[in-house]
Amino acid sequence: MDIFRKKTVGSLDETDGKLKRTLSALDLTALGVGAIIGTGIFVLTGVAAAVHAGPALIISFAIAALTCVLSALCYSEFASSVPVSGSAYAYSYVAFGEIIAWVLGWDLILEYGVAAAAVASGWSSYFTGLLDGFGIHLPVAISGAYDASRGSIVDLPAMVIIFVITYLLNRGVQETARFNGIMVIVKLVVVLLFIGVGAFYVKPDNWSPFLPFGVGGVINGAATVFFAYIGFDAVSTAAEEVKRPQRDLPIAIIASLAICTLLYILVSLVLTGMVPYTSLNVGDPVAFALRFVNQNALAGLTSVGAIAGMTTVLLVMLFGLTRLLFAISRDGLITSKLSRVSGKAQTPTQSTWVTGTLIALLTGFVPLSKLANLTSIGTLFAFGVVSLGIIALRKNNPDKKGGFRVPWVPFLPLLSAAACLYLMINLQAMTWIGFGVWMVVGLLIYFMYGRRHSLLNHDQS
Repeated sequence: MDIFRKKTVGSLDETDGKLKRTLSALDLTALGVGAIIGTGIFVLTGVAAAVHAGPALIISFAIAALTCVLSALCYSEFASSVPVSGSAYAYSYVAFGEIIAWVLGWDLILEYGVAAAAVASGWSSYFTGLLDGFGIHLPVAISGAYDASRGSIVDLPAMVIIFVITYLLNRGVQETARFNGIMVIVKLVVVLLFIGVGAFYVKPDNWSPFLPFGVGGVINGAATVFFAYIGFDAVSTAAEEVKRPQRDLPIAIIASLAICTLLYILVSLVLTGMVPYTSLNVGDPVAFALRFVNQNALAGLTSVGAIAGMTTVLLVMLFGLTRLLFAISRDGLITSKLSRVSGKAQTPTQSTWVTGTLIALLTGFVPLSKLANLTSIGTLFAFGVVSLGIIALRKNNPDKKGGFRVPWVPFLPLLSAAACLYLMINLQAMTWIGFGVWMVVGLLIYFMYGRRHSLLNHDQS
């Protein structure tokens, strides 16, 4: 059995179990913004400024964004060439073969799963804080993952929001996109209000020293805030549900990344100008900055925006994970039950409910503070492999025409892969150990189950 057996671009048009094509470029861009603007602005900005980069956080975001832009160009070519569910997993099946596709798929399960659980935990914290503001206090036992020292047992709000979003995803992709669009508008209004109001309270003295932690701090900050950009690749998981994938996917990937990068840099500039960076190591830096300048009413509104922001991130992460499991299941590498599509809504019902239940249990009972960096390393790994995949795609399909094409191949894909590797190297050793353990488990599953049950294996036998 050949573990490097490949799919062809032509064979993907014959895939069974196709999903309903209802999404436009605007829907996709909203999905991308929904996935990117959330935890990064409302949580990570403060910690990254206080601990890693100081006012130079804007450079950290620019470096992370540049790495993403390079990867986004590569994603765009794949998305227009391989317009099916599965994102980097499906791309690697065409470029490198089955074993690499499985490794990427298993990596993306880690990325989306840990990200969804971590965001749900953050959502719960903001929601609990908002209830406290109205005098409603949840018991400690049901307001956090298990922590004997704190007295918490289960994070009930996090579990509830995951099940609500799981139900919404099963209603159909159009309903999901409509809800996401509303939440995106809410959080963009809040972010723009913060930028507009906060600009009047900026004190340039707060930007000095600009590089308190040196260049190394800026690079560490870029590796840390990379978590904020993980959402743009989720756009490509919707490829099979896009009306005009060759045109709309590249537009949405690049547009959502450009919009969010601009907002991240503006928020970082205003935030570090309003408050000394040394005071920003808090869980709600944007709201904290507004309270710092006595804008308490707007600080409360910011909490609502943060909840809306995290809701959309959670929605797109769960959406991406369900479509990924759907694609892997359809190829036979995991149980085929997860690729069943409901007749009316044309959604992968079983993979959606399995995903929602597992993530709810994970975030409800397991403290996730030490797992967040696994999302960054998983994302960087996927981006790097997809970038190299462009070189393989061009080599394996020399006659390919139409759709988006990455310029300056192989220079640009190699630069993209090198940038991803550089940021990975700057992550902690424990993150690498956790990532390695996850990958070993994935390889065991592939060789014990996936290799024998692969549809390509059956076709070639």
